Amino acid sequence: MEAGEGGAAGPLLSVIIPTLNEAIALPLLLGDLGRQEGIALEIIVGDGGSSDGTEAAAREAGVRFVTGPRGRGAQMNAAAGEARGDYLFFLHADSRLADPHLLATAVAALRAAEPEQPWTAGHFRLHFLRSDRRHDLAYRFLEAKTELNRPGTTNGDQGLLLSRRFFGLLGGFDHSLPFLEDQRMAATIRNRGRFCTLPGVLATSARRFESEGFHRRYLLMGMMMAMFTVGEWAFFHRAPTVYRVQEATGRLLLAPIFALLWSMALKDWGLRGTLRRFYRLGRYLRENAWQVFLFVDVWRGRDAGNEALPLLGLYDRMIARWLRLPVIDALAGLLGFGWYMLVLSGFFWLQEWLAPQVRCWRGER
Repeated sequence: MEAGEGGAAGPLLSVIIPTLNEAIALPLLLGDLGRQEGIALEIIVGDGGSSDGTEAAAREAGVRFVTGPRGRGAQMNAAAGEARGDYLFFLHADSRLADPHLLATAVAALRAAEPEQPWTAGHFRLHFLRSDRRHDLAYRFLEAKTELNRPGTTNGDQGLLLSRRFFGLLGGFDHSLPFLEDQRMAATIRNRGRFCTLPGVLATSARRFESEGFHRRYLLMGMMMAMFTVGEWAFFHRAPTVYRVQEATGRLLLAPIFALLWSMALKDWGLRGTLRRFYRLGRYLRENAWQVFLFVDVWRGRDAGNEALPLLGLYDRMIARWLRLPVIDALAGLLGFGWYMLVLSGFFWLQEWLAPQVRCWRGER
């Protein structure tokens, strides 16, 4: 399906959607894309071996269907290799586009930014589609973060728009792991160019948070980002289930993840290696201290954008520079070790050990 070509000015945009058993979500997204106006689209589904009706849904909608090795990065690379557009837009299958002019406006904004910096990529602010109103403040905090162009705040759910030339310069997605391709791409983009926040809002499903448990999923995301930041790739190779495909999601168990961290600390890293890693973790925590100030701003009803976020602005102007002392990294690392390895590790081990015992006492299976 090539949508929006009638009378549309501007370049062809290739929309690339990685899928794995997305027969329910994909038709909704394809319907939204079919209603986009003012831009010429080609839509390519990059599939990783779906066993449901994903392929049938794609072919019924008339979009191109490309198969490739399983793994979101590898699937998107395979689909991008078939793209003809001047610009590429990578989009998750559980996304929704309410505004029929969203993509035309986004491409226009990116093209306007390119004369100043030709190697520019864009992302949208997110809005989470939820089935209930629990954790409203936490979701508003996550949504506010997605509008900011700070390291660690840009992920694949926000969409990725960039020129095909820039994508070629970046060498495509790193697919050495079946996940975190978005974080590695974001880091590469920041090293080679810059990000901009595109006008408009992209909606995404909160299904993973809801099925796995909000706080458990968010905590695991933080642990994954910490291991990614300190370069501890062995963690991901030894915990391949740390990121489960959507169809396999359910109540998330964190005790095994903490057990793996303890095993690596005691058997692999040793005392000196553990201290080095938690010092680097302290640096990561210190560099993300701004999130506390953003959270308070959001709690007070403020919206994103530094002018509307007084506490975050105060952090940037005055507090951040005082946190750059090496002793702060050491203290933050010590705090991180105590919090993650002692408090949270013990809490989830006890909770997950007790849960089946309680069900047994109640006569539940």
